Amino acid sequence: MCVISWRWVSLRETSATQLPAPLRTTRQRKAVMNALHQQTGFTSAQELHEAMEADGITIGLTTVYRTLHALDRAGQVDVVREKSGERLYRPRPADGHRHYLVCRDCGLSTEVEADTVERWAERVAEVMGFAEVEHTVELSGVCDRCHFIRNTTPALTDRHA
Repeated sequence: MCVISWRWVSLRETSATQLPAPLRTTRQRKAVMNALHQQTGFTSAQELHEAMEADGITIGLTTVYRTLHALDRAGQVDVVREKSGERLYRPRPADGHRHYLVCRDCGLSTEVEADTVERWAERVAEVMGFAEVEHTVELSGVCDRCHFIRNTTPALTDRHA
């Protein structure tokens, strides 16, 4: 079973003509972005903080949260929500935001083609007389591996990449 949720949120989607204001480069933002680029897939603020601390980077957890929020508002990261509601982050590709299908059990994320969603959002905005519309589409399900594990050993719920 796949859960699809549609909602309008303020995640700073932008068109080629409406780019977000660039963030001032700070030591913390640079460190957080470098750490994000070293992660595989989406990661939580706490996981990122732990990885940074393990690499000898001294930074507060609150600073990581604030920095990720600023990067989100500036359109520099993609964000999805885990089944618990926790936000997970990954660097946004230079050519724009993406939509992902995320496994609710292990967190595996797969990019999905979403041209239809983009055209739909543009049409809705135009018909309703809105400009600078922002959106996110979250798709979650259970990947093949986790589905297999659920059906063969229901007690096992390890995360995999």
